[in-house]
Amino acid sequence: MIYNDLREFTGFLEDKKELVRIKTEVDPVLEVTEIADRISKKNGPAILFEKVKGSQIPLVMNIFGSYQRMSWALGVQDFVAINQRFASLLKVEHDLQLRQKLEVLKELYKLGTSKPKEVKRAPCQQEVKESNFSLFDYPILQCWPEDGGRFITLPLVITKDPETSKQNMGMYRMQVFDEKTTGMHWHTHHDGAVNYRKTAKLGKKMEVAVALGGDPITIFSATAPLPYGIEELFFAGFLRKKPVEVVKAKTVDLLVPAHAEIILEGYVETGEERKEGPFGDHTGYYSVAADYPVFHITCITQRKDPIYPATIVGKPPMEDCYMGKATERMFLPFIKMQLPEIVDINLPIEGVFHNCALISIKKSYPMHARKVMNAIWGLGQMMFTKFVFIFDEDVNIQKTSEAAWKAFNNVDPARDIMVVEGPLDVLDHSANMPIYGAKMGIDATKKWPEEGYQREWPEEIRMSDEIRNLVDKRWKEYGFE
Repeated sequence: MIYNDLREFTGFLEDKKELVRIKTEVDPVLEVTEIADRISKKNGPAILFEKVKGSQIPLVMNIFGSYQRMSWALGVQDFVAINQRFASLLKVEHDLQLRQKLEVLKELYKLGTSKPKEVKRAPCQQEVKESNFSLFDYPILQCWPEDGGRFITLPLVITKDPETSKQNMGMYRMQVFDEKTTGMHWHTHHDGAVNYRKTAKLGKKMEVAVALGGDPITIFSATAPLPYGIEELFFAGFLRKKPVEVVKAKTVDLLVPAHAEIILEGYVETGEERKEGPFGDHTGYYSVAADYPVFHITCITQRKDPIYPATIVGKPPMEDCYMGKATERMFLPFIKMQLPEIVDINLPIEGVFHNCALISIKKSYPMHARKVMNAIWGLGQMMFTKFVFIFDEDVNIQKTSEAAWKAFNNVDPARDIMVVEGPLDVLDHSANMPIYGAKMGIDATKKWPEEGYQREWPEEIRMSDEIRNLVDKRWKEYGFE
């Protein structure tokens, strides 16, 4: 089922008993986070806070916070189907040249049903506020005790490339500075930051629109690691199998999701920055305060009865973990198009998605594992991966215990570890310098004589099929259920 907006999805979750309403008044400063964190850690339901202190607007959270809800959000019945759906769309022969594979991606992008559909009237513009408004009317959270203030945590930030006029939609946290200004926390690698730098070179202020809410696929699409220039609203239409309805913003030259709950319109002035942070981030640590551009809000449009969506991040597992795992499953077929030797990828939740990748491959030649490591570091946001483990195809890397057993037994540190330097995620606090540092590739595959291994590699302990079948047949005779 494909949902038209946030309220339709929350209604569905409530019907499925996957959403609870909290009618008691709660404080958006810390209290909401503690409630949501406890529910998230127990793999609990989505939460609708009906009474939030200081606001007349209800707050919904944790809508993506389980494998089942994440699957429903993407229009499939179970998590396995996410990968299957994309694998079936990308039936590409392994011997195709890279240029041909890129052409396949372009054809997917050009699908007519993906193009957003512009409408003249939209729910997100039922009310228009061009002067008398305050961000503090909304139940914006301070998530953790040392946060620099309140943060908008689930925004769809829309900007435009001044050279091509293509729109980008990313999810970047926004610290509320006062009633009408926020920080704009786009990292240097983010597409929003690229558009900002291009606009700054022209000496112009940059128009920005921020959508809060919308259908769940459009919200998820803002987090997708798409190549620069591929518009997230097109991608959302592709996932939805029908176009996202958009409407021209009231005061900026941007198209915004028509079925969003709230739209913030305004601009970022070239060269204007302000200290933003700290912020309790998805790494489980506070990201330090730093200078970021300032977003000036000149107009707010909204539904007559908006719902404010938010999320919290912190020590895993939390809601963002399920979004990240969905991205892993969704984009695995795209990675395999370029590296067909890859069998599977697991980005463990504990690695917060940019710290560790477990990868199984069909090993075909000496040093094949090292080729894959280097290729992974050259793929978009995979460049941030700090630890890359490569395993043989028979290793079930989704079972991290099995992967750890293989790695701890198979790896010779002097022979099988490669350390390189390159870009790191801005939130990585371990490196001596921000944004770049060391990364490690670990070859946990069985070693071949051609790779210098001159001993006899031992066989794994396995019971014979004959005895296994015998015990299967007699299991109840032994008194076991």
